[in-house]
Amino acid sequence: MTTTRRAHIAMFSIAAHGHVNPSLEVIRELGARGHRVSYAIPAAFADKVAATGAEPVIYHSTLPTDEDPDAWGTELVDNLEPFLDDAVQALPRLADAFAGDEPDLVLHDITSYPARVLAHRWGVPAVSLSPNLVAWDGYEEEVGVPMTAQLLATERGRAYHARFTAWLAENGIDSGPEAFTARPRRSLVLIPKALQPYADRVDESVHTFVGACQGDRAEQGDWQRPDGAERVLLVSLGSANTKQPAFYRDCVKAFGDLPGWHVVLQIGRYVDPAELGDVPGNIEVHPWVPQLAVLRQADAFITHAGAGGSQEGLATGTPMVAVPLMTDQFGNADMLVGLGVARRLSMADATADDLRTAVLELADDPEVARRLDTIRAQMAEEGGTRRAADLIEAELPSA
Repeated sequence: MTTTRRAHIAMFSIAAHGHVNPSLEVIRELGARGHRVSYAIPAAFADKVAATGAEPVIYHSTLPTDEDPDAWGTELVDNLEPFLDDAVQALPRLADAFAGDEPDLVLHDITSYPARVLAHRWGVPAVSLSPNLVAWDGYEEEVGVPMTAQLLATERGRAYHARFTAWLAENGIDSGPEAFTARPRRSLVLIPKALQPYADRVDESVHTFVGACQGDRAEQGDWQRPDGAERVLLVSLGSANTKQPAFYRDCVKAFGDLPGWHVVLQIGRYVDPAELGDVPGNIEVHPWVPQLAVLRQADAFITHAGAGGSQEGLATGTPMVAVPLMTDQFGNADMLVGLGVARRLSMADATADDLRTAVLELADDPEVARRLDTIRAQMAEEGGTRRAADLIEAELPSA
């Protein structure tokens, strides 16, 4: 379904690759269909957004960045407070930025609390673009209630919850924090249904799985398999928690000079290649690589099991060794194992011997390849970018 009316659509997200990247091809497609798209984003991601044809609306964010991953802390409330703090300070600035140019529809990442408040204030539809799993029937009882109980067990947690509740009330929203964050009005899920826990219990009148919206990623550059490389392994822990020199050294030990194998090792910005010691010629080391371009030619993938990497591994039919580090990555790793296309290792147990054994067993298993082919076919039917844009247009108010 398409519309000929040129609308103003506003997207809101945070400065994190795992939250921005999944939306970019959808935004590009909406612009190609003639819509004007404003994209509220901190300055660090303005160029990436502008490359889609959208207009960046720059706002200051107080959230920790990839440069300081330790700032997220270790307790539940440590992870939650920054989002509320950021929302409270950003809301008036974002309201001012759109004053007199209010959109016809709001798109928002799941972490962008001001977006839903502004949509409510402006009286326009809001659609969540979820880069990871969504709530299922029974989620509150199984996950939300225990999490809230843990939060309310401390004075700091109670203060956070009370502050969030009061902020919502001040802005005319009568739902509590739990419903506000977990229960959007309408949601497009930018992961394949295969990665969703309890997928059969998800309300698909609210959440529509459109799967990976990848595009050609030509702007990220290309990668070619070297001559003589019989098999290719990609190792990447994403963009945030990449300061893992001991892990990378184990990868070098595991796969250095392994006959027939060529390794692409992404180490991020916080590790000096010199920390890896002597690196054999079959391993190329980079701070960043065009991941999708490599995966399209790879035979195995060692990943932190972020939502983006997990679905890219599935979309390219690449067997995975999951080494999760935080939050949803543990659940994603379990889903991949449950699909029969991955092995899971903890960072503490990811020795050179275990990494090599896991990769070789996966790459040589025809049943893993068969399962990946089946999942790829299922993902192709979810519709991706074009279906996402169709569904967004269907939410636009009538002219």
